Amino acid sequence: MLLLKWLVSALAFLALPYIIAGISVQGFGTALVLALMWGLVNITIKPILMVLALPFNLLTFGIFTFVINGFLLWLLGGFVKGFEVHGFWVAVLGALILSAVSSLTHWVLHKSEM
Repeated sequence: MLLLKWLVSALAFLALPYIIAGISVQGFGTALVLALMWGLVNITIKPILMVLALPFNLLTFGIFTFVINGFLLWLLGGFVKGFEVHGFWVAVLGALILSAVSSLTHWVLHKSEM
């Protein structure tokens, strides 16, 4: 199950440059590394940022979470060789698409377990 989620996430990273101008992924190997790093960032750094940004999230009814996700994706662009994000708002849009793919994957896999 975890391996399948990782693969779907990598495929989503590969699809991003075709959907959003301003994002580039060098190849499938880079996408696999990105999917792994995205998962690690989401379980380590994101919870800390969510707590720090709690007032903004409350004021925006949770929409500020997309800004946090965009920041984290933009941050990955600086660390992962072969992955570039040209602009913060491009990263926010990319993170929105990645979140949608992740939610859809979770929903489909959860339905298939029943």
